[in-house]
Amino acid sequence: MRRQVVAACLAALGLLVTLHAQQAPPAADKAKVIAAARDIIEKARFCTLVTIDEDGQPQARIMDAFAPQDDMTVWIGTNLVTRKVGQIRKNPRVTLLYFDTTRMSYVTLLAKADVVTDASEKAKHWNEAWAGMYKDKNRGDDYALVRVTPYRLEIVSQAHGLVNDEKTWRPVSIDLR
Repeated sequence: MRRQVVAACLAALGLLVTLHAQQAPPAADKAKVIAAARDIIEKARFCTLVTIDEDGQPQARIMDAFAPQDDMTVWIGTNLVTRKVGQIRKNPRVTLLYFDTTRMSYVTLLAKADVVTDASEKAKHWNEAWAGMYKDKNRGDDYALVRVTPYRLEIVSQAHGLVNDEKTWRPVSIDLR
């Protein structure tokens, strides 16, 4: 089963390359890129958060993140005892990846993350569906937030007319600073 999932993912990525490598990316209109990214993020629902562990090994996990704010900052709820929290505290460089399988589109956010335990922020960023996972909902010491502040956005979406460079395969990219 695991090999089948890996094979399906590789096939999907191969299809992305085949579909998108045929055209050069248009000039990156920042507003258009961000609007397309928001659409993909909404459709993808979940994202993959990649941190760097103490040995320099990237570590990936699926996350149920909040929708990006106006500046594309993403908030993620988590438990303070998780590996990701320790990894972010040691190395704040992270990547978020959203993949919309229905349209074979993706958004990558290259970012800096920090761990937030402020009570007012925890109250603002709470999902009631998580109530069973934390002792006292957003009020407990076990609930914390990861604030992901992106500095670059990369996107590939034929549906939005944002495709890889045909020679380098580099995705459309914008600076968010």
